[in-house]
Amino acid sequence: QVQLVESGGGLVQPGGSLRLSCVASGNIFSIYAMGWYRLAPGKQRELVATIINGGTKYTDSVKGRFTISRDNAKNTVYLQMNSLKPEDTAVYYCNVVQRIATATTNYWGQGTQVTVSS
Repeated sequence: QVQLVESGGGLVQPGGSLRLSCVASGNIFSIYAMGWYRLAPGKQRELVATIINGGTKYTDSVKGRFTISRDNAKNTVYLQMNSLKPEDTAVYYCNVVQRIATATTNYWGQGTQVTVSS
């Protein structure tokens, strides 16, 4: 089992910044990917950013504004969010994909609310 604890959400004005953190604990091995998803009211869950073997991918709407990074020594993944917009308002979830042999398991954090409003 892998446990994920997120932090860093909150209320910020448009144009502001936040940094989300997700600390992983437990059986932390064979981690294939770490990433962030978000869920906004009335919308489907969206993959925001992911980091796989050092490579990163972003959804188009956050490219150039968000940066995902990983600190292996601290078992932590970060999402630096700059130039925030009201449409970034959502609950953000940390995701870890573990692959052991042919088995793939997804782990999720509890979610952290990000609200962008003036």
